[in-house]
Amino acid sequence: MTNDQTSPPPAGEPSRPALTLAERASLTSGAGDFVTTALPQAGVPAVTLSDGPHGLRLPKEAGDGGQVDLHSAAPATCYPPAVALGSSWDPELAHRVAGALADEATAHGIRVLLGPGINIKRSPLCGRNFEYFSEDPLLTAELGGAMVRGLQESGVGAALKHYAANNQETDRMRVSADIDERPLREIYLRAFERIVRRDRPWSVMSSYNAVNGVTLSENTRLLTGILRGEWGFDGIVMSDWGAVRDRVAALRAGLDLQMPGTQGRTDREVVTAVTDGTLDEAVLDTTVERLVRFARRTADADRPEPRMSVDDHHRLAGEAADRCVVLLKNDDGLLPLSPAAGSVAVIGELARTPRYQGAGSSQVTPTRLDTPLEALRVQADGARVDFAPGYTLPGAEAAGTASADAPEDDAALAAAAVRLAAASDTVVLFLGLSAHDESEGFDRDHIDLPDTQLRLLDSIVAANPRVAVVLSNGGVVRTDPWHRSVPALVEGWLLGQAGGGALARVLFGEVNPSGKLAETIPLRLEDSPSHLSFPGEEGHVRYGEGVFVGYRGYDAAAREVAFPFGHGLSYTTFAYSGLRVTPEADGARYAVAVTVANTGPRAGREVVQIYSTGPAGSSVARPPRELRGFASVTLAPGESREVVVHVSRDDLAHYSEREGGWRVEGGEYGIEAGSSSRDIRRSAVLPVEGDPSRLTLTGRNTVAEWLDHPVGGPLLMKAFAEGRAAAGGGPSAMENPAIRRFLAGTPLDVIAEFPQSPVRPEEVVALAEQASIARVTGLSASR
Repeated sequence: MTNDQTSPPPAGEPSRPALTLAERASLTSGAGDFVTTALPQAGVPAVTLSDGPHGLRLPKEAGDGGQVDLHSAAPATCYPPAVALGSSWDPELAHRVAGALADEATAHGIRVLLGPGINIKRSPLCGRNFEYFSEDPLLTAELGGAMVRGLQESGVGAALKHYAANNQETDRMRVSADIDERPLREIYLRAFERIVRRDRPWSVMSSYNAVNGVTLSENTRLLTGILRGEWGFDGIVMSDWGAVRDRVAALRAGLDLQMPGTQGRTDREVVTAVTDGTLDEAVLDTTVERLVRFARRTADADRPEPRMSVDDHHRLAGEAADRCVVLLKNDDGLLPLSPAAGSVAVIGELARTPRYQGAGSSQVTPTRLDTPLEALRVQADGARVDFAPGYTLPGAEAAGTASADAPEDDAALAAAAVRLAAASDTVVLFLGLSAHDESEGFDRDHIDLPDTQLRLLDSIVAANPRVAVVLSNGGVVRTDPWHRSVPALVEGWLLGQAGGGALARVLFGEVNPSGKLAETIPLRLEDSPSHLSFPGEEGHVRYGEGVFVGYRGYDAAAREVAFPFGHGLSYTTFAYSGLRVTPEADGARYAVAVTVANTGPRAGREVVQIYSTGPAGSSVARPPRELRGFASVTLAPGESREVVVHVSRDDLAHYSEREGGWRVEGGEYGIEAGSSSRDIRRSAVLPVEGDPSRLTLTGRNTVAEWLDHPVGGPLLMKAFAEGRAAAGGGPSAMENPAIRRFLAGTPLDVIAEFPQSPVRPEEVVALAEQASIARVTGLSASR
């Protein structure tokens, strides 16, 4: 094929007019901010995209390609963002929310939603944590995967993002995330891998940052070697908006679509590179095949007519918010409130001017907005509910709020709120963060609540100790020491447009809370495992905590936390009994069964969490426990039911850089069932047969590595015995535990150089060859 003419249609496609080089190049970048390039004469339709992890950011006129404005012009349902949805621990709910998002997308001609975001919450300071589900890759994969399925089963493509290791906003366009291979695979790529292999997203969005010095848009290893080669990804890779530095290099690496469009500038660069031979035309043709297949896939997808009304979508948003609320603390049963309990003081501007979503590219203009204050008044059913703002919010525009730059007004608001608290039977105090405190584009400097709110809290508690605090925040806030002085604490996160009603239903007990934390709330920022290496310096951030991210790190360091991963109370209680672990017939999974009983006065939902520990004597550093599965059960008072969670054997594996792949170590694993990572109710021991070693031995391997190897160990011991016999007999030094321990970390070729060694240097080479042959052919060491 000549590089200045045309190319045939992709394999398997009907005959159409061939594409010129310029036309092919044009497909590799957008035609506008949120629309891809169309070639109607060749049957390639445009694809309209939209920000949409928790609601559509619609353009002013549907189908115009969108605009860069961060505020949506047209209304759309704003569902709970991922920070809240993560606390639902409910993949079925995430699937339903995604289906509703697809309904709205279809109604507006949108073919791909830019989400879900599945990056791991490495640090509580990340300004974009509100867009991500969890600090744990398995929980992230289950919820993110459910959203991918919910979208694509309704004919709307998902754009899984941000691939990969996009865990901070500081210097996000340039920073290199420097990560060892094991944590990269086990923590930061694992959710992507699980979703790509199982749920087959139509597209993946590459992130701004670099990994180990190589920008993601030009990272051949991550985009082609791992994503496509290892995981079998068959969709397109699009860039985050403005993330491409070198379009030709990005094409070579495996990035298909540059967004947004560049008005043809980078298309011309591609044409020039093919023409002068610096870009292989076959690379461009492969990319074009993927892009054409993607465009036709989105156009031809089976999209049912939108099934739900605006009211239906709002009700679903409220149902989702109900499930996301986390009851962190409830001493002496202060909650739920009763309409007969007397007067309730609702204090805090956030009750009247709620935060319901994060700031940045995912902002949605809601179809309506439920405020907690009005919802509480409705839920109170005639009981007296009085309100005082107590403080101002930066940027708040609610009527009657004070100016954020007038501290004397804050003092007056606080004084009035304290007077109301003293005159009321119970106080519901709304505290939290504003969009000025957390947003896409910057990271936080601390995790404390604003000083004005903390001072107000102290004064309120002094005036009336019957206080229930409700938090509104997209990232974790420090609750210590003040949470010790309030009897009730509710984590409300950012709950979407119907969150006000959800909070009222939980506070008054119409809904029994069942949310569980998807991330740890530390006592102090300094306790965070990533604290000393976040956000990095001089263009690099070192992921020095390795695999010890989130609860894995807090547990390994035995650090006390305010509230652990997986924690969440209910208005009822649950008891666990009868844990059983049974290997399934195919050997690929284990069925973990435990009986859960509702031992309290109300119907409620419990999320059963299954963790693994061990095995003892592991060759790698391991967290004390890791989440391996979960399931929920809803029970009436006095009811019990067996819950079965399937744990994959593959999930017990660690990534061995030395062996170049995943490996399940043999030994006894602990299997634990609990209500949180630090509330383990039942445990059992699971013997697991390990995978054979793939290690290729050389003289550079240590004695311990040789002895631990199933083939090399017997070969070496035999060589030692023969060497001692040739030297006149006597016991082998390796039979002496002290000497064996002393030599364990010494490479075998070093030992061979000593005159008294039972093996000579040339024998080490022969032993390595024998071990390699035996490993490949499956021969035993004795043969």
